[in-house]
Amino acid sequence: MDDALIVLPNEKELVVRATTKPEAFSAIYDHYFPRVYNYAFYRVKDAGAADDITTQVFERTLGKLESYHSERAPFAAWLFAIARNTVNQYLRTQRRRRWISLDLLYGPETGDPNPEETLVLGESHTELITAVASLSNRERDIIALKFVAGLTNRRIASLTGLSESNVSVILYRSLRKLQTELSSRESDHE
Repeated sequence: MDDALIVLPNEKELVVRATTKPEAFSAIYDHYFPRVYNYAFYRVKDAGAADDITTQVFERTLGKLESYHSERAPFAAWLFAIARNTVNQYLRTQRRRRWISLDLLYGPETGDPNPEETLVLGESHTELITAVASLSNRERDIIALKFVAGLTNRRIASLTGLSESNVSVILYRSLRKLQTELSSRESDHE
């Protein structure tokens, strides 16, 4: 089973306890932090901004914890709704200043690859970033919720207000667009 979908065994109790004792929130924070951070990083492509957004998400979550009702939605869906809104708010404020981090282009160093490998990986990474940038905001958001946050189509549907089948169609079409875009770029290089 994908660990992104694993729920804490005593999550409902922790949520209830955290409304009066914020220290009980630490187990929830520890469990969801990596997924929220990865989701934010995927969407904004900047580690510093992803850190700030993740902090804001958990601050807002803790502040709104009393308004969470488990009968309406699973906690993860509620948390990712907050994350999605926080990322969208950040992106709206950054729309005028678009740039790509050099860290994103070159990625973290893992050993000493030879210069040719570095060049090929850098080009592939740049092509992927460009291909993803060609998708609409909604398509990028749904891909991030699916593959970065690890949410099911049903949870994505509840977050976005779309039907589950519409989410599936958007995912399928978005992946086909990426495949077509990357294939056309590959044929351009030959």
